[in-house]
Amino acid sequence: MSVVGILIALGLLVWLAYRGWSILLLAPLCALIAALLAGQPLLANWTQTFMRNAAGFVAQFFPIFLLGALFGKLMEASGSVEAIAKYLTERLGTKRAMLAIVLTGAFVTYGGVSLFVAFFVLAPMGHALFKAANIPHRLMPAAIALGTSTFTMSAMPGTPAIQNAIPMPFFGTNPFAAPGLGLTASAIMLGFGLWWLARAEARARRAGEAYAYGDPTDPAVAAADGIVRERATTAREFDPEEIARGGRAAALPPFVLAALPLVTVVSVNLFMSFGVLPKIDASFLNEEHWGATSLAAVGGVWSVIVALAVAIVVLIATNFSRLPTLRATMDAGANAAALPIISVASLVGFGAVVASLPAFEAVKAWVLGIEGGPLVSLAVATNILAALTGSASGGLTIALDALGPTYMQTGLDPSLMHRVAVIGAGTLDSLPHNGAVVTLLAVCGSKHRESYGDVVMAAIVGPIVALAAVIALGSTLGSF
Repeated sequence: MSVVGILIALGLLVWLAYRGWSILLLAPLCALIAALLAGQPLLANWTQTFMRNAAGFVAQFFPIFLLGALFGKLMEASGSVEAIAKYLTERLGTKRAMLAIVLTGAFVTYGGVSLFVAFFVLAPMGHALFKAANIPHRLMPAAIALGTSTFTMSAMPGTPAIQNAIPMPFFGTNPFAAPGLGLTASAIMLGFGLWWLARAEARARRAGEAYAYGDPTDPAVAAADGIVRERATTAREFDPEEIARGGRAAALPPFVLAALPLVTVVSVNLFMSFGVLPKIDASFLNEEHWGATSLAAVGGVWSVIVALAVAIVVLIATNFSRLPTLRATMDAGANAAALPIISVASLVGFGAVVASLPAFEAVKAWVLGIEGGPLVSLAVATNILAALTGSASGGLTIALDALGPTYMQTGLDPSLMHRVAVIGAGTLDSLPHNGAVVTLLAVCGSKHRESYGDVVMAAIVGPIVALAAVIALGSTLGSF
């Protein structure tokens, strides 16, 4: 009965979340249902298992959520994201509108800007470009998804995305884990996605299909919808409600100043990971006062925190005059981190309760027994959980909380497992109920029936092909 209880609780969570119920209510409720059907104590599961694990996630990753949201908000308010988008689209021109949108999204998200912030800049610019190039606007969500939600989230070495940070405490890795495999996967995702989009554009032109859309939807209005917001905040690290708050620059910065904070994030992250942290004496971390941990467990998170913090300082210093309401803007950025991290932490708490139930041993044995070896089972586990929760970060954390120590005993290279887990979480998370997909379609003024098929090819099929290549290469050559 307890296995059935797990499935009932999970099904209820997915169904009600898709209908717009808050995950803050659903996660503890469904966790208690699972515990009740398994005959386990309810209050102990809520306060000792659910809350301890949810709080642990917040303790580990709140600095990244906070600084990431703040950085994204400052980049948006200073006009830096818009300046970068304008520069790249002007250089590439309307004849390469699709490529311009993809590369702009990739550039800003790899530099640390939340994809929701990128959505709000790229959607209006995409409408202008697609109209000038006479490309059907239904293809725009797939182009934006390819640039913002695929390789820069899960495969590019050093990406500051929260998904790339989550495996680091489990595997003792850094943000640049398995760089060769990451670059290979990135090339596959980008190449496959661009091929598909070019094919779709050519097919639309042959059919006589053209850009036919009225006044573009105001992204801020679209994201203000309650259901869109609830889904969005379980998917990524930025609450779209805060996009419209805080002042905005009256004039855009030059491209060099706009890009400088993004370059800073990547450079400082690299310097911290390979230049600073390996040389410091962190033996004090073994003491109980510091959590009895190790540099391997916290070093990766430290690298991302320092990179984002330095980039924020650089951004404010170079754009101070363009931030007329700095305090209000920073408040909005900080507030944008609160609901997402509590939402994802609630999913983690739900997963912890399920993993603690006696019946989960059967689920665990099934996952570990999947043919193809540990890498395949790790990829399947992260895929399934990200798909069910509609959250790459939530699904990834649940999978690693439950199975991470077991995978560490397999003897596989931790860097290889890191990269497989992150790419795996970034595939089926883009199912129709995913918050990022729902928000993207809303801000683009598109519907699932007209645009989702191309999103599937760009954000699911391409990453699955890349994941298969990484598993094959990693199994044959190891991590590189």
